[in-house]
Amino acid sequence: MKKAPDIVIAMDSFKGCIDSLDAAGTVSEGILSVLPDAAIHILPVADGGEGTMAAIAHGLGGSWISHLVSGPDGEPVNARYLTVGGDTAILELAASSGLTLVEPGKRNPLTATTFGTGELLLDALERGFRSIFLGVGGSATNDGGTGMMTALGARFLDEDGQPVPCGGGFLGRIVRIDLTGLHPGIAEMALTVACDVTNSLCGETGASFVFGPQKGATPEMSALLDRNLRHYADLVFRETGMDVASMPGSGAAGGVNASLVPLCGAVLKPGISWVLEAIGIRDFLRRADLVITGEGRMDGQSVFGKAPVGVAAIAKEQGLPVVAIVGDTGPGFEAVYRHGIDRIFRLRRDDMTAAESMGQVRRLLADAGIAVAREWLVPGGKDVHDTENPTQ
Repeated sequence: MKKAPDIVIAMDSFKGCIDSLDAAGTVSEGILSVLPDAAIHILPVADGGEGTMAAIAHGLGGSWISHLVSGPDGEPVNARYLTVGGDTAILELAASSGLTLVEPGKRNPLTATTFGTGELLLDALERGFRSIFLGVGGSATNDGGTGMMTALGARFLDEDGQPVPCGGGFLGRIVRIDLTGLHPGIAEMALTVACDVTNSLCGETGASFVFGPQKGATPEMSALLDRNLRHYADLVFRETGMDVASMPGSGAAGGVNASLVPLCGAVLKPGISWVLEAIGIRDFLRRADLVITGEGRMDGQSVFGKAPVGVAAIAKEQGLPVVAIVGDTGPGFEAVYRHGIDRIFRLRRDDMTAAESMGQVRRLLADAGIAVAREWLVPGGKDVHDTENPTQ
């Protein structure tokens, strides 16, 4: 008797549309309608941004702690973090200082602050957690992590010795960093930062010019923010001897790693690698016949630390075929074919707007599951590279 196929579905969320667990479950329904005996293992994944805690919770379990903090715009946010094994806390910057917490028309990286993330870290330290993992994707901020450090007890002082307001627009006023009031738990903390970008802090490929516009920055604002971050980097160098201006990854989340690494001793790890390791994906792949991954949009940037390519890299260690189901494709998406992905199923048809495809995402995901089953798992299926949803 032929063995029923064993399938691993390890998808990221379709941001603003459907979370990773729901997306994978909907694809699974489509597959099971064709192959009801298929063994399907759903492993939600994330690259360090929004959804990281949920992916870890699905894989490892754990308990949630809620804490009221200041959001990026100063409004209160009921954020939460995950605790695992009694001594480990897993946080997402997006939960307390994330872009989705501010309405698009109100986003302002000059004043947005990571203070709330510092409040979450402080709460974890106060509860005795010393092994801490922080995912830093999806921020609304460009403050170099100074807001976060302020919540943890640091002071950033102007020429009159007065505290400088939080926000990237004020970093240029800082003349001195006072760390004497830092929470003592920081010295005992083992902090790992899940970071999916390698951009440096400053310059054309730095935090302000690359990520500032999506946070509401005009070209003039981006230039000011970049100057301010460079000024802050000089102060950090004077304080610690560490050159964060050109450090790979220091440009993530509005420069938050420019504080986390030199002032908190953080270690940076690629977000997707850390998540896949934590959920033990290799154990599931040993039995698999096919791996399905996906994300909301796949383009040329997807090869730089994004979840589907991270999944594909590990799957290829086992020689497994990898199919990606994506909401849409963008310029340069073909690069993923050189990084382990064998086939792309695009949900948005050419006669659909993005809004229409998002509105029908569940039906489209189920249809994609059916198409994957018929093409890859039913005898006589074909193996071709194509971005068009074959259910069209």
